[in-house]
Amino acid sequence: MPLRLLQRLGRDWFLLGMLSAVGLALLFPDFGRQGGAMHADVVTNVGIFLVFFLHGLGMPPANLKAGAMQWRLHLLVQSFTFLVFPLLWVVLNLLFGAVVPQDLSLGFLFLCAVPSTISSSVAMTGVARGNVAGAIFNASLSSLLGIVLTPVIIGLLAHTTGESLSLGDAILKLSVLLLLPIALGQALRPLLGGTFARYRKYTNGIDRLFILVLVYASFCDSVASGIFRAHGASVVALTLAGAALILALVLTLSTLTARRLRFSKEDEIAAVFCGSKKTLASGVPMARLLFGAHPALGLVVLPLMFYHQLQLLVCSVLAERYAARPQATGAGVP
Repeated sequence: MPLRLLQRLGRDWFLLGMLSAVGLALLFPDFGRQGGAMHADVVTNVGIFLVFFLHGLGMPPANLKAGAMQWRLHLLVQSFTFLVFPLLWVVLNLLFGAVVPQDLSLGFLFLCAVPSTISSSVAMTGVARGNVAGAIFNASLSSLLGIVLTPVIIGLLAHTTGESLSLGDAILKLSVLLLLPIALGQALRPLLGGTFARYRKYTNGIDRLFILVLVYASFCDSVASGIFRAHGASVVALTLAGAALILALVLTLSTLTARRLRFSKEDEIAAVFCGSKKTLASGVPMARLLFGAHPALGLVVLPLMFYHQLQLLVCSVLAERYAARPQATGAGVP
C-alpha cells in the first residue's frame, strides 16, 4: 500500500506544482504579495472569473436533470458538506483548540465550510461503479450552494477564532466573481459548448494552473508577514494530523449513515465520495475573496491543501475497492 501511494504522488504533477509554488513564495515573497510587482489582486480576480466561466461552460444541464429526483441522496450529501463538517470542527475545536494556532484554526473552519469538489467526486464515483448522475448533481449543487453557505458558516463560527466576516460583502463578492461567470458560461453553452468539449483536455488544466498562482500569491503574503517563522514545522504536523483526522471521521460517518439508511451500493458510493470531498479549485479562490490580504492567508488555505491530497489518495484506493465488488446480475450503473 505505501508503494502504491508513493506512485500516485509521483504521477500527480499538481502536488509537485503546489510544493513548487510554496517554495517560490519562500524565495520570492515580495513579487507575489499584495502591492507587489505581480499585481496579485488584479491577476486573481481575472483568473477566478475565467475559471468559473469555464466551469459553467462545461456543466451539462442534462446530467443535472438526470440526478435531480434522488432527494434522499441529495439531502445526505449536502448535510454532510454544510452541516456535519462544521459540527465536526466545533467539536474538534473544543477538544484541541488550545494547541492549534488561531489562524490555523480559522483554516480548519474554512476547510469544513467550503463545498464539495466536482471533478474528482464524479470521476471516482464512476471508477467505483456508483451513481454517476447523482454525483454530478450533488457536486454541482454543492458548488452553487457554497457561494452563500460558505460565508454564512464562517460568519457564524469565525468569532470563536477571534476573526469576523462581513456576510453581505462576502456573498456579494462570491456572487460577482463565482456565480455570475457560472451563469454566463451556462448561457453561452449552446454557442461554445461544442468547441469547449473538443478542447477539454487543454481547458481542464487551466483551473489547476491558476490555483497554483493563487497558492503562490497566498503564501507570499504569509511569508512576507513572518507567520511561518513564528510557528515553524509544528504547524505542518498539526495541519497534516488534523486533515487526516477529519477525513477519517467523515468517511466513516458517511459510509455508516448511507448503510443505516439502506442506500443501494451505487448511492452509497456517491454519498461517500461527494459527502467527504472538499474543493481546492473553488476553495482557494473563495479564500482569496473572503479573506483578501489577510497576512495569514497561506496558513488559512494550508488545511485545505493537505486535505485535498489526502482525499485523492485515500478515495482513489476506496474507489478501486468498490469497483472490485461482484457485478449484480441485471444491475447497471445509473
